[in-house]
Amino acid sequence: MSIAAIRDGATVALPPRVGKLADHVYDALKAQIHDFQLVAGDRFSEAELGQRLGVSRTPVREALFRLRDEGFLGVESKLGWYVLPIDFGRLEQLYDLRVVLELASIARLCARADTPAELEALKAIWLVPPAERLADSRAVGRHDEQFHAALVRAAGNDEMARVHWDVTERIRIIRHLDFTRASRIEATYVEHAKILRAVMQKKVDQAQLLLKTHIEQSKAEVRKITLHTLQAARERAAR
Repeated sequence: MSIAAIRDGATVALPPRVGKLADHVYDALKAQIHDFQLVAGDRFSEAELGQRLGVSRTPVREALFRLRDEGFLGVESKLGWYVLPIDFGRLEQLYDLRVVLELASIARLCARADTPAELEALKAIWLVPPAERLADSRAVGRHDEQFHAALVRAAGNDEMARVHWDVTERIRIIRHLDFTRASRIEATYVEHAKILRAVMQKKVDQAQLLLKTHIEQSKAEVRKITLHTLQAARERAAR
């Protein structure tokens, strides 16, 4: 698969902003991996990537090592860089950590006497009539991330929020697939609304049970969708 197939077959044009080129290379490659335009086993060199994206090897190398440290890429001295298989065991551990952080945050939220502004803002997104719900999968995916992040931020522990957002970014490669089906978008709206109402009513046990069930169901669904998507990507590459 060509490294130049960024989105819709178009090569990414990177603006020549000093100090930002590595970020653009990183974003472009990560987007390809998340969209399964690059799949496990695809290989490329630093020189090839730099030539295709019009940047020097320094920002390319910085971006590649960043992605290696995050578990997306591997490198061999004579064969260059390659995309690693999705480590479902590692993702399982990250989902477990996410559940721990969010359950603890809900307990803290329900113990508060007031209702944080973050929760009030969520009502305008998730407590809406079915006719007003979004259907765009990417938009729903972004709102879903922000919903869970807001629950943690509203608990008032900045370090918990920082770790939770790091987990969010690391599981995005499979999590965003949960919104590629209309039934999953509908389920997310229904489940988020129930969780939000329980938290605002200070029903800690109910809110925690709803949240844990919601995340476990989502995890199971995205694993199935991911395996199907990977197979389809491999078949396209073979053709």
